[in-house]
Amino acid sequence: MDYIKKVSDKMITINKNIQSEILMTTMEELVPEDSLFRKIDKYIDFTFIYEKVKKLYCEDNGRPSVDPVVLFKIIFIQTIDGLKSMCQTCKKIKVDAEYRWFLGIPFGQDTPHFSTFSKNYERRFKDSTIFEDIFSNIVKQAIKYNLIDGTTFYTDSTHKKANANKNKYNDEIVKEIKKCIKV
Repeated sequence: MDYIKKVSDKMITINKNIQSEILMTTMEELVPEDSLFRKIDKYIDFTFIYEKVKKLYCEDNGRPSVDPVVLFKIIFIQTIDGLKSMCQTCKKIKVDAEYRWFLGIPFGQDTPHFSTFSKNYERRFKDSTIFEDIFSNIVKQAIKYNLIDGTTFYTDSTHKKANANKNKYNDEIVKEIKKCIKV
C-alpha cells in the first residue's frame, strides 16, 4: 500500500495526494442500491415531460436545449434534499455521482449552469401551468406506486416582500395564497 506511511513504531495512516488516480468504474457502480433517487427513477416515468413541453420549444431555430427532463429533475433534487438555491444545487450536481446518475449526466460531461433554469423559466415556462401539470402527474405516479399515500398534502406559497436592509424592514405578508390540491 503506497498510500500508507509508517511513522515510528506505530502505524498511522497518512493519505498521500492521490486525487489524480484514474478510476475504472461506472456511474451504476457509484450509486448505492438503496438510493432514494434509484427508487424514484424506477417508478416515476418522467418521459411525459417531453410531450408537455414540446410546444414551448422551437424545432428549427436556436441553440440546442438542455434536456427538459433534466431541468425538472434538478428541481426534484433541490426539493428532496432541501437545497436552498438553484446555484447551490447546480454546484452539488457537478460533484455528486448520485445526482449525475439520476440526471443521466456522466462525469466528463458538463452539467447545466444555474442560470439555465432561470432563463428557461423566464423565456419558456413563465405564464404557463407547466409546473403544476408536471407536479400533478408525478404525484399521481408516486401514489400509484405507494411512494406517498396522498391523504394529506400541504404546500405554502406565501409571498413575502423582499427587503435587503437589515436595519429597516417591514415584516408583513404581501399576498397570501391558500390552495388545496386534492390528489
